[in-house]
Amino acid sequence: MQGDSMWLTIMGIIIIGSIVGLLIAKKISPVVGMILIPSIGALLLGYGIKDLVKFFNSGLGSVMSVVIMFIFAIIFFGIMTDSGLFKPIVKRLILMTRGNVVIVCIVTALIGMFAQLDGAGAVTFLLSIPALLPLYKALNMNKYLLILLLAISAAIMNMVPWGGPMARVASVLKVKSVNELWYGIIPVQLIGFVLVLIFATYLGFREKKRIKKAIDNGEVEPTLNIDIHRLVKNYERDQDIKFPVRGRAFKHGWVIWANVLLTIIVLVMMLANVAPPEFAFMIGVAIALVINFPNVDEQMNRLKAHAPNALMMAAVIIAAGMFLGVLEETGMLKSIALNFIKIIPDAVGPYLHIIVGFFGVPLDLLTSTDAYYFALLPIVEQTASQFGINPVSTAYSMVIGNIVGTFVSPFSPALWLAIGLAEANMGTYIKYAFFWIWGFAIVLLGIAVLIGTVTI
Repeated sequence: MQGDSMWLTIMGIIIIGSIVGLLIAKKISPVVGMILIPSIGALLLGYGIKDLVKFFNSGLGSVMSVVIMFIFAIIFFGIMTDSGLFKPIVKRLILMTRGNVVIVCIVTALIGMFAQLDGAGAVTFLLSIPALLPLYKALNMNKYLLILLLAISAAIMNMVPWGGPMARVASVLKVKSVNELWYGIIPVQLIGFVLVLIFATYLGFREKKRIKKAIDNGEVEPTLNIDIHRLVKNYERDQDIKFPVRGRAFKHGWVIWANVLLTIIVLVMMLANVAPPEFAFMIGVAIALVINFPNVDEQMNRLKAHAPNALMMAAVIIAAGMFLGVLEETGMLKSIALNFIKIIPDAVGPYLHIIVGFFGVPLDLLTSTDAYYFALLPIVEQTASQFGINPVSTAYSMVIGNIVGTFVSPFSPALWLAIGLAEANMGTYIKYAFFWIWGFAIVLLGIAVLIGTVTI
């Protein structure tokens, strides 16, 4: 059965379908599903343990650099959060709003971008929502608008190499340098930032009009003098509770500036291709620990504090290495693509990646992020390549079409945290935000096609 194309196709579909179905039903974790199910499938096809080891080694080799980068990137930005690096930025931005609804919306988007620099959605919402929710309440602004603006701005920032989606794509395409993958999508990311600010401005004027109408109808009280400084003090107190460890940053002012300089150097090393991301972040972590926590016990405590987040994603990517290794080395992916291509009309084939990207946000609601990138992307990439589509172009289309919807999916644990922090309802939020987010994703994908990032 090993070399039979039809059996390989059937088993490949069973493996992918089982993983997606069980992930959606929340019956297994991604790590369990992507290790056990492909292994069982390969054994049923007649492969042995030695073959599985070979498949794993092949898959691991393609994801190892991504794993290392992810571990050290999360720890690095975790230490920066511990030191309070982002706190002054958020504080300054809140003071800039001066209680103006439109400016509040723009600032919300800016805070979402800065806070998402660490690639962790949970930290983004912990940094942002406690700071902005009192302001939104004081101005009679919709709290679902707050989550929507943070969700879109954080999603665009999440295109960075140490963000989950790009790491997953690099694993699937077996790209050695995530940086190279990122360079191609930077123009779209920059345009995305500009669009987010324009979108925030539009929603700000729309919200201002809504509030005025509500005040005129007597539904809410007029907002007079908002004490921004008091709101900032409350925010600082809340952050000290949520992030109690600040190292020496606030005892010695130079530490903050050293952290700023170190962060800039690490990012420049990556952007200028002086060093690969995993190396830059590894060196950055070592220096950051010495600067902020000279005591050895404190250094170990900080590593332990951020290890769960770092290792969780690393474990998922390593498991994906096993999954992709089995599907690639056995020929399942190729067989699925070759058989799938027979039923796709020739007129549709060259646009397959665009079509899937177009439905990226709805697919995020129907699948999980892991299922989208590790199960769907390989099939689309293999099939589209039969029509001459560059695998990287396919990946870009699927990332751009999907990434904006990262924080509208109930499969996102970080979104549940945001809903809790904002005292909101998940169903109401999805109803409020879904079409805005999907529309934004379609516009961004269209721009990517126009500028040539996604080719047809």
